[in-house]
Amino acid sequence: MVETDITVYGANWCPDCRRSKMFLGEHRVSYKWVDIEKDSEARLFVTEKNGGKRIIPTIVFRDGSFLIEPTNAQLAAKLGLKTQAKRTHYDLIVVGGGPAGLTAALYTAREAIETLVIERSAFGGQTSGTEKLENMPGFPEGIEGIEFSTRLKAQAERFGVELLEAREVASLSRQGNQRSITTEDGHTYSAGALLIATGSHYRRLHIPGESDLMGAGVHFCATCDGPFYKGKRVVVIGGGNSAAEESLLLVKFAEHVTILVRGEELTATHLIQEKVLAHPKIDVRWNTEVKEFVGAGGNLTRVKLADILTGAEEELAADGAFIFIGLTPNTGFLEQSGVLLDRWGFIVTGQNLLQGPSRPEGFENRDPYMFETSVAGIFAAGDVRDASTKQAVSAAGEGAAAALAIRDYLKQV
Repeated sequence: MVETDITVYGANWCPDCRRSKMFLGEHRVSYKWVDIEKDSEARLFVTEKNGGKRIIPTIVFRDGSFLIEPTNAQLAAKLGLKTQAKRTHYDLIVVGGGPAGLTAALYTAREAIETLVIERSAFGGQTSGTEKLENMPGFPEGIEGIEFSTRLKAQAERFGVELLEAREVASLSRQGNQRSITTEDGHTYSAGALLIATGSHYRRLHIPGESDLMGAGVHFCATCDGPFYKGKRVVVIGGGNSAAEESLLLVKFAEHVTILVRGEELTATHLIQEKVLAHPKIDVRWNTEVKEFVGAGGNLTRVKLADILTGAEEELAADGAFIFIGLTPNTGFLEQSGVLLDRWGFIVTGQNLLQGPSRPEGFENRDPYMFETSVAGIFAAGDVRDASTKQAVSAAGEGAAAALAIRDYLKQV
């Protein structure tokens, strides 16, 4: 994480406090959290800073300056993040700065294709929140996710890629051979081609207490929030690679981790399973469904469980809960864009577009390029794509292959 002297004064019931904490966590900015509900001196401090009013979050920085109820854009500006591009038109705009997007960008930049990458949170995508990548070629001892992300970003910059972060794309449009994106702050940028590499995010349970306790005991990133649970007891929900890997990270901080699995076995890779099942600080409970998160004083205290086989219910004491139950593609901004999605919301590309009774508009006289979507000139790569394998190394490979297809496409327009 970025080492800073930032203190966030707030309360666990405050949604703006949770949003600010999530923003800082996504950008790997360390901070000290002070709950004013539990600290009378902190309450007095906040009141003094706000001219007699108790307004939260109040965020104090190293130089003594502070922000009151800041928007994400205000936080980004304060942290010195680049949030506006130099120009309004590029050869290629990449939406998403994970392994797929950054790899594609460095390949196109090397081909003298002027490339802009726009990332909504921190560069590196999910890899930046992964403790260690064990199966990345060329790293026999593995590499920390944040280090891999930092190297990939630096490599893209070395080849001249322009990078924007903390900017979310709100919509896509097209006119003739030009493709345009509009960010949530109203800026519009156009390009000859677009690459969508927005990845996916962790699926939610949609049960009582989940939204209310988000950031106050319920989390989706062990790297971001695990350090807040030193010496405490946490649960991890899920049975795949993410759940198992994040559990191994959490035991570095927590006193004990209980993994709650709906099925009768873990679906993580064999090596990770062995580590989890042999760890003295990790227990696994099978055939278990989470029914509700219960809190007291704005913090998670218990998790209501049900045995799937018997129906018996119980409550398990827990200070924190980390949810890893699968992925949902980040494609909400593609509504009314014309980009075809499958029934799960992933982007359909390449030859899969030709499986229907008729060809998509624009492909009457040619087949789509590899990784091209149903809208000519708009491509997709990585976890957001329908047939992707949801692995960092394959996302990088797809980014490289998409870059070559984009190069060929741009020669024709």
